[in-house]
Amino acid sequence: MLGAVGVGAAASPPPPGERAAQQTLVERNDAAVRTHLSQQIVDPASPWRGCVLDAFGLHSAGSAASVIEVLAASFVHPQSALHKDPELLARIGLAAGFLERAQSPQGNIDLLVTNFNSPPDTGFVVHGVATAGAIGRLHGGEEITERLEPFLRRAGAGMATGGIHTPNHRWVVCSALAQIHELFPDPRFVRRIDEWLAEGIDIDADGQFTERSTLVYNPITDRALVVMANKLKRPELLDPVRRNLRALTWLLHADGEVVTEISRRQDQNARGTVARYWLPLTYMAHHDQDGEFATLAQKAEPGGASLSAVLEYPDLLQPLVPSQPLPNDFKKDLPAIGITRIRRGPLSATLLLGGSSRLLTLRFGDAVLEGVRLAAAFFGKGQFIPDAAHKRGDEYHLRQSLEAPYYQPLAEQVTPQTWLESRSRRQHSEVCRLELSAEIKETEHGVQLRLQASGTNGVPLAVELTFRPGGQLTGCRALPGDSGSCVLAAGTGTYRVGEHEIRFGPGAAAHHYTEVRGAEPKLPGQSVYVTGFTPFDHTLVFEGG
Repeated sequence: MLGAVGVGAAASPPPPGERAAQQTLVERNDAAVRTHLSQQIVDPASPWRGCVLDAFGLHSAGSAASVIEVLAASFVHPQSALHKDPELLARIGLAAGFLERAQSPQGNIDLLVTNFNSPPDTGFVVHGVATAGAIGRLHGGEEITERLEPFLRRAGAGMATGGIHTPNHRWVVCSALAQIHELFPDPRFVRRIDEWLAEGIDIDADGQFTERSTLVYNPITDRALVVMANKLKRPELLDPVRRNLRALTWLLHADGEVVTEISRRQDQNARGTVARYWLPLTYMAHHDQDGEFATLAQKAEPGGASLSAVLEYPDLLQPLVPSQPLPNDFKKDLPAIGITRIRRGPLSATLLLGGSSRLLTLRFGDAVLEGVRLAAAFFGKGQFIPDAAHKRGDEYHLRQSLEAPYYQPLAEQVTPQTWLESRSRRQHSEVCRLELSAEIKETEHGVQLRLQASGTNGVPLAVELTFRPGGQLTGCRALPGDSGSCVLAAGTGTYRVGEHEIRFGPGAAAHHYTEVRGAEPKLPGQSVYVTGFTPFDHTLVFEGG
């Protein structure tokens, strides 16, 4: 079990193995220090003195917090080439001064791209600043902690009364308050933490937090709960972390890329690895002596470990328990989030069972099918987004019913209304209907998708298959014009990347109207279309090889 590291505890020198493990982190941090020193604004006449311009050219509080955390780690670490360098201490003071000037009367900071006088964004900034304060107190840099005290105390007061925007903000604020309380105890901070915790942790039966953000807010929430559990001595807060990390093992492709189709935030359909989970994975691998978490922690370490983290939680550098293999041969239904995951070694598929226009994604090694969608030219609203789904044996059935009427004159004199306001009062005629459905099932070497559309006859429709850029398509023919897309007219197509390929088909090409009116914009990537008219009944098979 990983023991809590209390601020003020005596810090003993690490054993030789740990010193070697830290050296790479020290060198990486020292390089970041030199970058910050070259970029930090030091002009005494500048109102932005102490910060670093961010990627948008804005003078953000977050940049100053990064300066403080990174410089503090090199300042206190005995292996750093910049150990105890007085210039680092002076620059930390400049950044702290900028943060104090940036605070509102309530103690909050602004996130200049969107939020102002923001308690939750103050929490994100406090994370780095309070980490610097903690490692200063732990490792003989008390002057750092003292310099950061004014900002941290005022920030704590703001978060102890302020509100939030999104579900994860609760835990960001709570973890920041726990960090400040450890340094500068204040009962107001614990009372506020308890008020937020009284709502319960928002995790579902499939181990996903409300935002289901597998690249951004899941790791943020996991880290926040680990920090709270450690600093408040509340190990029960580790249970949702454990559940979310276990769920992560079902949401990985063969190359370690994370499934993001389920996200409700900005990382939906983005690409990324488990790097941001490094601290909670490593902490929980030690705490639970869990071999699967240890395997993932090793994958996360190259891009996720930081010198400041191991200085604040030295036990993170202890040898991990023996690794255990991750699940790689399964079909796993995750009904709470509405997907089914399939892994068969290098083959990885996600069936999206409602609420998404993407019906499935599939990859075999490096060959990636980013999505399959169906759209019909039906009154500008024919994008197939299933609103009903159920399982029959090994098959998954999705449906959507659409209706489009024409409107008759109003039957009685009424006060003039807008067209939209009056539609509910008008009689319908020439009502058109469209029934869309999909049946998905696993095959011996991949996935089979049957698509049907019926009701109004003669409606053009298009099935869109989008492959990740960089591969080679064969068996398709270019669409007229310069669209960059192609159509699979018959037979089987192949998408190949290196030694891996996805075979798909059979094709059909009743027309070339592919980006139909009312459909969502074409997905980024290499698009292949199968087209037809209603009534439509076509089965596609996707196989890896």
